[in-house]
Parts: sequence; structure tokens; C-alpha cells
Amino acid sequence: MMERTPELRKGMADALRVLTADAVDRANSGHPGAPLGMADMAQALWDGHLRHNPANPRWSGRDRFVLSNGHASMLLYALLHLTGYDLSMEDLKSFRRLHSRTPGHPEVGVTPGVETTTGPLGQGLANAVGMALAEKLLAAEFNRAEGGERFDIVDHFTYVFAGDGCLMEGISHEACSLAGTLRLAKLVVLYDDNGISIDGPVQGWFSDDTRKRFEAYGWNVVAVDGHDPLQVDAALRQARAQAATADGRPTLVCCRTEIGRGAPTKAGSHDVHGSPLGAQESQAMRAALGWTAPPFQVPAPLASAWDARERGAAAEREWRLRFEAYRARFPAEAAEFERRLAGRLPEDFAARAASLLEQAARTDAVATRKASQLALDAIAPALPELFGGSADLTASNLTNFKGCVRAGRDTWGNHLSYGVREFAMAAMMNGIALHGGLIPYGGTFLTFSDYSRNAIRMAALMKLRVVHVLTHDSIGLGEDGPTHQAVEHVPSLRLIPQLDVWRPCDALETAVAWQSAVERDDGPSALCLSRQNLPRLVADAGRAGEVRRGGYVLSDLEGAQAVIVATGSEVALALAAQAELALEGIATRVVSMPCTSRFDREPRAWRDAVLPPALPAVAVEAAHPDFWRKYVGRDGAVVGIASFGESAPAQELYAHFGITPQRIADEVRGLVHGSRGRAAAAEAVAAA
Repeated sequence: MMERTPELRKGMADALRVLTADAVDRANSGHPGAPLGMADMAQALWDGHLRHNPANPRWSGRDRFVLSNGHASMLLYALLHLTGYDLSMEDLKSFRRLHSRTPGHPEVGVTPGVETTTGPLGQGLANAVGMALAEKLLAAEFNRAEGGERFDIVDHFTYVFAGDGCLMEGISHEACSLAGTLRLAKLVVLYDDNGISIDGPVQGWFSDDTRKRFEAYGWNVVAVDGHDPLQVDAALRQARAQAATADGRPTLVCCRTEIGRGAPTKAGSHDVHGSPLGAQESQAMRAALGWTAPPFQVPAPLASAWDARERGAAAEREWRLRFEAYRARFPAEAAEFERRLAGRLPEDFAARAASLLEQAARTDAVATRKASQLALDAIAPALPELFGGSADLTASNLTNFKGCVRAGRDTWGNHLSYGVREFAMAAMMNGIALHGGLIPYGGTFLTFSDYSRNAIRMAALMKLRVVHVLTHDSIGLGEDGPTHQAVEHVPSLRLIPQLDVWRPCDALETAVAWQSAVERDDGPSALCLSRQNLPRLVADAGRAGEVRRGGYVLSDLEGAQAVIVATGSEVALALAAQAELALEGIATRVVSMPCTSRFDREPRAWRDAVLPPALPAVAVEAAHPDFWRKYVGRDGAVVGIASFGESAPAQELYAHFGITPQRIADEVRGLVHGSRGRAAAAEAVAAA
């Protein structure tokens, strides 16, 4: 490795600056200011501290790097290209183009070396807190010491670049407060303190004493000149050293920087934040930096200095030697570690799940939140990677299970009290899932999913195996009133692409929902569960396969003249309406649809067999009715609630809002008699 002279360090940082300016100018779109300002910080971290292997971006022993201020994406792309990842100069030239590997904000799964999708400010920082928590939990579970020898196979840092915007977002307080409490000492955040946001200098709207704020959280805080790589290097060494002590804490390195560093007329101004430099300013910057290479070209000495492939391969080889020594001493633990990092479920999980379904089919009337806890009691022992929690509502969400261990500052556990931090919990779960080795789930009230909605959306965008347990799912929670009664939440969550939203009607459907959520490896799931007891409606575990399809015929009377579709607590009301109508000679079919997205992914033949297009349909759900028009059509009917709730016992509320068997039956009568009338009119027209 060649000596890092001040001139070489500057040249390496300038390579990042010039590549950023070239790509943003070529795209005529992007944010050059932050990358220009953070280039020296990046050189210090990536060249001197970050342990990674460009040839194997998924190596489990690597340090994690998160660019929380994701608008600075060209900085990360330039780093990945220069250090040797499979990201070519042509990829940099395609910045922000359709289907390119260099999208406007970093996207995991699109660009090798990107650890998480960032863009909504603050969430990358919260993801990193989740990654650091996962590292600490897995280290406590798998690392060993024997005969005076240590076998540390989980031992890496999580580094973050974050800007003023990340720290202004409230999620930064939620996540960083908890990180300090848990003493996530291997979390190191480099704060790009440039004092500029899109609207201009931030003093008018962001006057926090950031150092004191993080010190109050229990962080180790260091302040440096962000353009002096030696100061940044010293701060990183101090962070790593104190992380190894008994009272190690997460570290915030406050790096005072100039936004747009190197741009002669725009540096230090908000004008450089989100607009290309332009040809004239870019040329002036090259001249000021002494950069003579053509656009998208890096001089060979600088390219060689940046190339991290040899160092990365050596670091991974050293780790693999340690892992093989670990495997020789602890073969069962090594196999379990590899299974979990690969995301494979235990071989006996299917058999355990079958037992769970049999038990659920025998469960009498129970709230589905309780049925969820019973499911956890059954599957948690079979899934050591399951890591749960709740946003200060464990006793209400029932996310704990028999034998679970509460995770603490220095205590391994598989259930965490996140405190009243719904947004941070959801974003941290994303980070835990991205890290690998754990399957996270977390609970809150369904109505509070509004707080965490954007993190739920990001989980769907990243296709993460994350489970949200959302209880108190309707007016059925009763006396707490409209602030807590979900009305629009289930339909709105269903609009998030790639999110499976389950609203089960009883214990068996709840068990199937859990099994499906855990087995799913291409996206998150949300389980919307009742506070009130619901009767056992599916008593045959053999029907679990139908439930898994998202919608199925629960009860069918011969010669059905209409279909009643329902979810959750309203399925029992639909069955009661079916019985009432049968006394009048009106036969109906009742369809339970616990997961509409699963149903929509089924073949057309199944969907038409369950919901025959020729039969009129009534949908029933204690939620906003508009969503159901896609199933019942313009001529169908929906029994729901299009207003906010009230404070009263659940039974009174269902009667008050007309979500009753009688109302459902009335709607069916109207459709059946109306369809007869339309048929007679059509026959008359045909005869004429």
C-alpha cells in the first residue's frame, strides 16, 4: 500500500469530487454539494478504516456503510467504482437514467455495495441503528471464548454518513436515543455539519447544540475539521478504541465542512445543494483543484490508490480462517450461523408449523391479537432467529411469548422494548433484516402505523422479511375512541406495493398469516389483529392451504344468489347474515379474504371460482369502504365506515355504524331483488 501523503489524500478526495460533478452534469440532475463537501471524510473512512471486499459485497464479516443523506448518492457510487466493485464508469455515466445501476438515491439490490435504500432523510441512520443492534445480538449469541482463546466471528462496525436533514427529522431522535441507551458501541456516525439545506443556511430553523444533544443520549462525541482527513482518521481510531472498552458507546463525529467544497463560486451556498454545477463552474472547479484529466477519467496513480480489491480479499481470507477454526471447535453453531445468514428457515419448520395449525384449529373464541401470541408461543422455539418487540405496548400487542428474553443494554435477548418510538422501531427492523441473521417483528396499535408508515413502505420497496403486528384494528377496540380506532388504515396499507396485509378472522387464519409472513422472503407483512374476542370459524386445519391463498369460500349454500366477502371480525357477521337470508330462501356464499394481495396474486381461475363474476357481491369490513369496489364493482354494495369512530363499547359501535348482520342482509336483498328486476327488464327488451 503506497504511502498516504497529504497530496495523495487530496488527489483521492478530488477524484470523488470530479466524478460526482461529471455524473451530475451529464444527467443534468442531482445533488453535487454534499458529495463535494464529504469527499475528504469519505477518503479517511473508506481508505483507512472500512473493512469490505469489493469482490464479495455480501460477505457477512464486512463493516456496513450507510449513506443516510441519500441525495449524495454520487459520492457512494464513485467510492464503489473506485474501490473495485462491479460498477463501471459506464454505470456512472448512466446516473439517474432509466434502469441504470446508479439511480437517483441508493437502492439496495440494484447497486452492488449499497447496504440499504436511502432517500427519506433519517431513515438510513435508523436502519444503521438496527444493523448495529443485530451485530451486537449475533455477537452475544455466536461468539465464543474457550481455553483463553476468542472466536469472534461477528465483529464489525456500522458507519454512517448523515447530514443536517437527517438530524432534523424526528426519527433521528427516536433511533439515536435508543442507540445510546443500548450502548451500540460499534455504531459510528459521521455528521456532515455544513450548515446548509435546500432553503439556505439552517440557523433559522436548526439551532440545536448537536454535540450536547448526543452527549445527553449517552454517545461519545468528537468534533473535527471535516476537510482534514488526519483529524477524521484520529476520531475514527478513537471511536474504535473506546468501542472495545467495557463502557463503550456509539460515536458521533461532528465534521465541520463546506458544502460544494472546490466549486469556486457556489461552495458554501444552497445553490450547490440540489443543482448541477454546470459546464462553466465544473471547468473552474477542475482548474482550482489542478485536475487535468478528461471527464470520467481518473489518473492511474489515484485509481491504484483507491483500488481495495487486494486488501478486501485479504480481510475476507483472514475472517474465513477464523471462521473455519470456529467451525472446527463449534460445528453446530457454525452451521446455524451460516443457515441464518443465508436466510433459510430450519428444516423442521414446516413440521412445527403444521402442529401450530392443528392447535389453532382447536382454539375457541379468542382475540386475534391473543391468537397471534399463541402462534408465537408455537413457532418461536422453532425459529431462534425470530426477534420481536413492541413500541411500549407489549401487554396490549402481545408480542412476547413463552420463554422470550428481554434484550437490554448488555443482555442478549429476543424481545426488545423499543419505547414509544413507532417510526424508529419500524426503520430499525428494516436495518435488522438488512443485516441478516434475524427475522424482526414489532408491534403497535394499527392506528399508530401512521407514525411508521414510511418505514413500512421502505421495507416493501426493499422486499424485506419484516413482520408488523398491528393490533386494535377497528372500532371494535371500543371505549378508547376515534383517536385509536383504525378506519382508513387497513385500506391505505393495502395500497403499498409488495406489502401483504393480513386481517384474520380467527385463530387458524392468524396462524396461517404468521406462517406465511415468516416464510415469505420477498417482502414484509402486516398482521392487523382484533382487541375483541372472535369466534372459531375455521375448525379444520386442512383448510390452511385455502387460507394461504388470501381469499376462499368459507361457507357456501347451494344455488347461491349472491356473495358476501368479509375480513377479520366481520366474517362472523357475514355468516350470521347468511343464516338470516337462508330462512327467506335466499342462498348466499360467504368468502373470507384475510389477505387481498395474496388473493390478487392467485390465478384468474381461482379468483373467479371464489368470486364468480356473474354473482352480485357485498363486501363487509369495519374500515373505509372505497377499497372494496375493486371486488364488488359499481353494482355491488359495501358495508363499512366512512367516518371516524366514537367512544363506546364495541357492540354499541357496531350497531351505531350499521355494521350488523341485519344491514348486510338488507344489502344482499337489495342486490338479489335488483338483479332479478334487471334480468326481467333485459328479457323484455330481448323479446321486443
